[in-house]
Amino acid sequence: MPKKKVVRTRRREKKHVTVGQAHIQSTFNNTVVSLTDAQGNVLAWGSAGSQGFKGSRKSTPFAAQMTAEATARRAMEHGLKQIEIF
Repeated sequence: MPKKKVVRTRRREKKHVTVGQAHIQSTFNNTVVSLTDAQGNVLAWGSAGSQGFKGSRKSTPFAAQMTAEATARRAMEHGLKQIEIF
């Protein structure tokens, strides 16, 4: 039986964006943070659920804070230094 070919995906390229925008959507159940460049292309995103919070803990201010910090760290890998909040 011949081996199947493994297709490797290309690593994501780092975008060098210094100024971006933060779009924050906060609901009663979750918080979603998206960091974009000036054209609206998403550099990094995160939610309370993606940070490991489950159930009613997703709706806490602490979960929102941890989500924003983790998303900012990922966006800084793309060279993001300054943001405008929407």
